[in-house]
Amino acid sequence: MWRVFDDGTAFAAVVGALAEPWVESRVTKVCGVEARGFILGSAVAFRLGAGFVAIRKAGALFPGPKDRQETAPDYRGIVQQLEIQQRALQPNDRVLLVDDWAEKGSQAIAAKRLIEHRQATFLGLAVMIDQLSDAQRNLLGQVRSIVRADELPNDGPRLTQ
Repeated sequence: MWRVFDDGTAFAAVVGALAEPWVESRVTKVCGVEARGFILGSAVAFRLGAGFVAIRKAGALFPGPKDRQETAPDYRGIVQQLEIQQRALQPNDRVLLVDDWAEKGSQAIAAKRLIEHRQATFLGLAVMIDQLSDAQRNLLGQVRSIVRADELPNDGPRLTQ
């Protein structure tokens, strides 16, 4: 996955593909979960003319009052505590969540809860690779991806996280 970021042409194409479905959605903030979500989210925010809001994993330096949300176990069985600064979102914000890969949606669902707890409007998820089940996708509302995981080739080199 990291190889996408060091190729300027590929990175620009990915950012454009993530941002394009949301151009008319009046996005005011883009959230990204640490770490690759920071890279993609900030680039998509720039492309959409929106602000960027970091969602960090517990233990990271993050000043000021925060809201916390525990995730369900991820694809590795790991439970995370996600944090957002309370001042980062306002009730009038229209928020897009951006990430690289959604396997089980545990971080995306927890991030959605954080966003909605701040009384902002959660617009949906923009993700490079969607591996979500239909039930998980339904919990997130609008999900726009570049590719679904089941569309990736089974032979030859694979994208790895």
